[in-house]
Amino acid sequence: MVSTNYAPEHAGIGPYATQIAEHWASTGHDAHVLAGMPHYPAWSVEPEYKGVLRRTEKRAGVTVHRRAHTVPPRQTAVRRALFEGSILLHGAAAPPRMPKPDLVMAQMPSLAGGVTAARLAARWKVPFVPVVQDLMGAAAAQSGISGGDKAAAFAGRAEAYALKRAALVGVIHETFVDRVVAMGVDPGKIRLVPNWSHVAKPTKPRGETRHHLGWAPGQTVVLHSGNMGLKQGLEVLVGAARLDPQVRFVLMGDGSQRAALASMAADVPNLDIIPPAADNGFPDVLAAADVLAVTQHAAVLDMSVPSKLTSYFQAGRPVVASVAAQGGTAQEVRRSGAGVLVPPEDPEALLKAVRSLAEDPEGADALGAAGPVHVAAHLSREAGLARIDALIDEALGGNRP
Repeated sequence: MVSTNYAPEHAGIGPYATQIAEHWASTGHDAHVLAGMPHYPAWSVEPEYKGVLRRTEKRAGVTVHRRAHTVPPRQTAVRRALFEGSILLHGAAAPPRMPKPDLVMAQMPSLAGGVTAARLAARWKVPFVPVVQDLMGAAAAQSGISGGDKAAAFAGRAEAYALKRAALVGVIHETFVDRVVAMGVDPGKIRLVPNWSHVAKPTKPRGETRHHLGWAPGQTVVLHSGNMGLKQGLEVLVGAARLDPQVRFVLMGDGSQRAALASMAADVPNLDIIPPAADNGFPDVLAAADVLAVTQHAAVLDMSVPSKLTSYFQAGRPVVASVAAQGGTAQEVRRSGAGVLVPPEDPEALLKAVRSLAEDPEGADALGAAGPVHVAAHLSREAGLARIDALIDEALGGNRP
């Protein structure tokens, strides 16, 4: 597998790449991963890996080949291009030393990772199978990144280069299909492989966790967890917090916009920005909130479906989604039956939905309860990994070792 993001990263696509590779290892395969240095979502290399140029390590039976790359603390098109370029150059200069594999899989959105994986597969003359987690060309155009319009065309060409060389292409959501086809991929090669809930169910009483976090029993708490980047449009939560000091808003995580959000909310006492929860406590923190928020800029339509949704649904709390109604994120919330939609970039609409849920606790609980049911029916880890297995089996022509 080629995936820039990998354990110990605990957000974004890292957990999915990790669970796939560890699944391979647990079933007796010699699993290798070409990865970057752990840096996401803080966009800062973790202390253990600072200054490391290359490292090969064993994690849960998986051989991980790490290569250094640039890590831009602030996202612009130029800095993102340098990030991708450094991944591509180092991967080409120092490919992993390993036996010839049966297949090469890539976790995209890393453009460099996709191109590197396609070239490795061609060199080894084995099938190449990318799984599209985000569409970087569309992301550059829709996320609001500085210089995004110019970057979109370049990113689209790099994506097309990789995807057109694939034996099969996995996409995590059906809204990606048209864009992938537009890149020149045969529709007959595209397979739907939705992500799954990669976190455990909550185990502690909600009151116990709330007390530990300092959340008052009668206070409505709105929690956003995960990456604090441009496309999330988290300013809407700052705006909503300003409108009602009685509602507590919590942003938990890290990302390129964390400092800017902290500055923006410096005079908002009912908004807290806290570090990511430890993996073993993360599900309990989600379950302790009254409302879980997912937000995106209005322009974000068909380039991304946040991985946080699968964790939100597992937590059993109602979701308020401040997203474009025609996008993939809204489609997933409707499909789950576990949340409500409000117009994006509209603090008043978001706050109105939060208040409505607070005034109807039974209705809020009923919405939240639909989440774990949806996970059990459609988004279990077993089902997700089975879809990946089926994708690999098909790419290998049914001759999987």
